[in-house]
Amino acid sequence: MGRDAIKLKELAAADPGLVTRQASTDDPEALDKALEGATAVINCAGPFATTAAPLIEAALRAGIPYVDVAAEIEANLDTFADFAERARAAGTVVLPAMAFYGGLGDLLATAAMREWTAADEAHVAYGLSGWRPTEGTRLAGAVSRERRGGLRVRYAGGRIEYHDDQPPALDWDFPEPLGTRAVIGEFSMADIVTIPSHLRIPEVRSYMAAEAALELAAPAAADERDRPAETFLVDVVVRAGGQERRAVARGRDIYAVSAPLAVEAVERILSGRVRTTGVASAGALFDAADFLRALAPHLSFELGPVA
Repeated sequence: MGRDAIKLKELAAADPGLVTRQASTDDPEALDKALEGATAVINCAGPFATTAAPLIEAALRAGIPYVDVAAEIEANLDTFADFAERARAAGTVVLPAMAFYGGLGDLLATAAMREWTAADEAHVAYGLSGWRPTEGTRLAGAVSRERRGGLRVRYAGGRIEYHDDQPPALDWDFPEPLGTRAVIGEFSMADIVTIPSHLRIPEVRSYMAAEAALELAAPAAADERDRPAETFLVDVVVRAGGQERRAVARGRDIYAVSAPLAVEAVERILSGRVRTTGVASAGALFDAADFLRALAPHLSFELGPVA
């Protein structure tokens, strides 16, 4: 929505109290004017390879926290690498990937860990009933693929790796009602940036339901007005020394749930309910289990038994 001037005008017409301002990301002065009087920035205008850095710079100049919903792995890596010291020195918060991909998986992994300070593996399995990506999703994905030369990416051995082999086809045992489903392995999303940014886990692997992965590969993007709302079950398993712990989130519409994730994050940042400052992921900033429970009725959350 942040890139869509028509939608902004429609919102302004529907709510006379809403102030809309436009600024180009290559115009720092215009960005500063757009942020006058703001208490926080939520950047939902991708591709974030283009928009994140200018808006973070503007937020730092304004002395206000910054949150985005970036799913682009490379853009999130850039945010951690380029702004960690400055955001920490400013005593403010820069929170990337606060959305369905990145933020939710990180919160679930952090909640599943409980008192553990390290684990051997984290697995994030996405049980989506389908996935008709918006044009914005497709554009952001194209930018990421171009940046990494078409290679696939994974997090293994404590680092990001790029490779050109085919992703494995596997089965994943989801909690009921899904049960065992075919998935595409090493379907890396922003979780491979957010989770290891603060948890000592050298292997972070993600999986996508095969039917959703096939839908993603379809040529046409969905119009937001007729895009069906998929159901989702995100199953996160962490393992350490032969023990296993699990956290699960269930809900509907991966795009719609990103809004309450981002807004809840901003509310907690502005009310001082954070554990650190600087560039940090959701799991590092917040009480993960409490945050997830606060998202009802947007999604349901449960912790599995300690095993």
